[in-house]
Amino acid sequence: MPLAVCATPIGNLEDVTLRVLAQLKNADLVLCEDTRRTRILLQRHGITARLASYHEHNEAKRSAEMLPRLEAGETIALVSDAGLPGVNDPGMRLVSAARDAGVPVTVLPGPSAVETALVASGFSFDRYQFAGYLPRGERALGVFWEAVAGWPDVVVAFESPQRLPATLASLAAAMPDRPTAVCRELTKAFEEVVRGPAQVVAEHFGTAPKGEITLVIGHAPARTTSNREAVAAVVELVGAGIRRRQAADLVARLTGASANALYRGSLDLV
Repeated sequence: MPLAVCATPIGNLEDVTLRVLAQLKNADLVLCEDTRRTRILLQRHGITARLASYHEHNEAKRSAEMLPRLEAGETIALVSDAGLPGVNDPGMRLVSAARDAGVPVTVLPGPSAVETALVASGFSFDRYQFAGYLPRGERALGVFWEAVAGWPDVVVAFESPQRLPATLASLAAAMPDRPTAVCRELTKAFEEVVRGPAQVVAEHFGTAPKGEITLVIGHAPARTTSNREAVAAVVELVGAGIRRRQAADLVARLTGASANALYRGSLDLV
């Protein structure tokens, strides 16, 4: 496969998949966000490969350089420092260009900080929203929290350790009781998950910690509609010809209730 987009470990170097290791070993060239970081991974697994940088500052230029090589049949592997290229990391420009040129592209899945943090948080969820890196500045954060307050879904975001105390303080001021989890150094030796109401978590992180941070914000409190009323709304929609699962998802999004609970509850009323 000419272009292989390869997920790499988010921390523990043992988390790389066998498919990714084979692809990195056999590639004509490995494009990486930071050649030093990638070289550590390759050396850990005894792989020698040709490396070239591919990051936000040279993404356009490097993509233009790589396309003729891909069209000529060279095998190029694309990696980022951690996780999957294209998810808040460079990569989508090259993938899009390759697709447009008819070059085959394969994605080799692997570790994800988003999904790891979601499970580690312990918050139940039917859906989640990924917000990427949080906006900088108190005013921008305030606007963001206003939007989040109206989202019934769990929210996952990235934040730098240096900005974390101010971000949590801002969240606590806007939504002090919102369930919050700070997942730090996931899969590494000093992994830590701190969860609780936003105000309590903010007090825990009065000073900036070290390491990579993934923030998980739990469900907003259920809106005033009672569960019985929400279930009744699902039943009414089903009676109007809407599929039960679709009706449950719609009412859940409007009320903040669990879609699965509404689905099961509507069956009981049949």
